[in-house]
Amino acid sequence: MRKRLVIALGGNALGNTPTQQLELVRATASTIVDLVEEGCDVVIGHGNGPQVGMVNLAFEFAANGGGGTPAMPFPECGAMTQGYIGYHLQQAVERELGRRGINKPCAAIVTQVVVDRNDPAFKHPTKPVGMFYTKADAESIAASTGYTFVEDSGRGYRRVVPSPVPAKIVELPIVERLVSMHSVVITVGGGGIPVEELGPGDYRGVAAVIDKDRASAKLALDLKADMLVILTAVEKVAINFNQPNQQDIDKMTVAQARAYIEQGQFAPGSMLPKIESCIDFVEGTRGGTALITSLEKAREALQGRTGTLLVK
Repeated sequence: MRKRLVIALGGNALGNTPTQQLELVRATASTIVDLVEEGCDVVIGHGNGPQVGMVNLAFEFAANGGGGTPAMPFPECGAMTQGYIGYHLQQAVERELGRRGINKPCAAIVTQVVVDRNDPAFKHPTKPVGMFYTKADAESIAASTGYTFVEDSGRGYRRVVPSPVPAKIVELPIVERLVSMHSVVITVGGGGIPVEELGPGDYRGVAAVIDKDRASAKLALDLKADMLVILTAVEKVAINFNQPNQQDIDKMTVAQARAYIEQGQFAPGSMLPKIESCIDFVEGTRGGTALITSLEKAREALQGRTGTLLVK
């Protein structure tokens, strides 16, 4: 029986520039096609935090620095990054499928995701985007643009935008159709383009970034996937991370995961949203499981030889 997987790609699978990204997605594509060879139908989500900030900054610089170009709204910047990241992934996956003689189509879908304008996230922006600034530069930009900046892990100041909860994936019927044809589908890129629903078929973009793990969990639920796979920088989830008594976790239940969250074991800007997304998926399915591991170990993890498995 074929397994249906939704894979959330972490930032380590993508580069900081288009050229670097073209190189990195080759390894990413190899892992994805490994899973296709395992007999899985694969749907891919990915992040875009650095890329959407880069595109937004470029347009603002051109608009304010004498380039004569208009400033680009944030949702449109999200759509652009979703397009070019999807294009790179699609090319790489198609190339790898062809190299292995696998006759299977691959499609990248520009995807809108509905959010609620009353979501508390709009009052408390938390999602970092773009490059790092000194405190002085961040304050100067904030004064002229109204942007919100926060200090990020001792590395400098970054702009933060709201990160609302995904409520509905607009293009879900198209994705479902492609998956039913056993296509490899790239969708909800960057968490999807955040939009508010004004009426039937009437949507308007909003300035936000949806967490790609939460969007991928929503997609996995809607597609009735067998497994949500979150690929990140570590092979296994750990408690007491980076401490002498660090302990890697092979398997945990939802109840155990919640207990670890209560203990503050998972960093809010790093592992916590991944664990919470896994909990959302596992609790919302009958028999579905979630897996967190590194890109390099994905095939082994799917075979049960590594990674952290979350079960009900």
